[in-house]
Amino acid sequence: MKNDKWLDDFITILHEKYPKNSDLLQALTNLLGIDRMAAYRRLRKDVLFTINEIITIATTWNISLDEISSICSNQIAFQMKRVNFLNPSEEEEIFLKEVIKSINYLKDFDSTEFMDICNKIPRKLLTGYEHLYKYYLFKWLYQYGEEKEIVPLSQIIIPERKQKITFDYTQVIKNVPNTVLIFDKKIFDYLVSDINYFHAIQMISNNEKNLIKQNLHDLIDYLLEISSKGYYPETKRKVDIYISQLNIDTNYSYTFTPISNICFVQVFEKYEIYSFNSEMVANFRTWMQFKKRSSIKISDVDEKTRITFFNQQRQFVDEL
Repeated sequence: MKNDKWLDDFITILHEKYPKNSDLLQALTNLLGIDRMAAYRRLRKDVLFTINEIITIATTWNISLDEISSICSNQIAFQMKRVNFLNPSEEEEIFLKEVIKSINYLKDFDSTEFMDICNKIPRKLLTGYEHLYKYYLFKWLYQYGEEKEIVPLSQIIIPERKQKITFDYTQVIKNVPNTVLIFDKKIFDYLVSDINYFHAIQMISNNEKNLIKQNLHDLIDYLLEISSKGYYPETKRKVDIYISQLNIDTNYSYTFTPISNICFVQVFEKYEIYSFNSEMVANFRTWMQFKKRSSIKISDVDEKTRITFFNQQRQFVDEL
């Protein structure tokens, strides 16, 4: 690929992330520490981006060389981001803070939409439930942690900085104007089965199990309130909850706005692969919307199905 074609592709991706030229100029000015005229000259190719500038942009805005080259090859590139959710590195913290910053910016657009199809309770719903959230981190560490010694739940310590990042993420995600959640009909059953396993091998004590159980009942109360009102009680932002009548194999999500979009697929609970490619996100969005065909909406409508579903989830939790 010729250098000028590579640069054209790079600038094309920048405009996809910031379709409004004034927004792109301001973003480049803030990120690179240059004035608007200097940024303008780079976008016109009067002056070339330096290698350090390209690396800074690509790293901060999650642009890969594969993504740039895919424009010409008709291939769609996905990226994989590894994050240690219990004790993130400085680089991982910066990435998570950028995610929070981006969502906080997008919440001001009324058409911003977040959709999650899940067989596991998404992380954004766990903050505020101390013992349940700690269990999720413990399970992640048990399955995928690189530590040589496996530790029980009682020895899991969540750093204060991690708690703050998680809290901030939860706050901004609940400010997204439109959220759609599609749950597997046995989402709590799967969770209870895992907790019982760890309790059976003495990685979770009786007292810890009971504390998690109480958190689960509290979470069900919260989800029932959301589905009854059709919005997050804290922010009044719209939430549609569906129950899938078919099994869901993993968690999928996308965020869509008029100025940027991204789709995620959760892998092994440890990684998320994602793409900013507009064609892929459009297809991903369509495929996920199709999931509604085999799902029943329980938020703000169908009170009988809503009550039946949550009563069933309570029965699963009572088996702890």
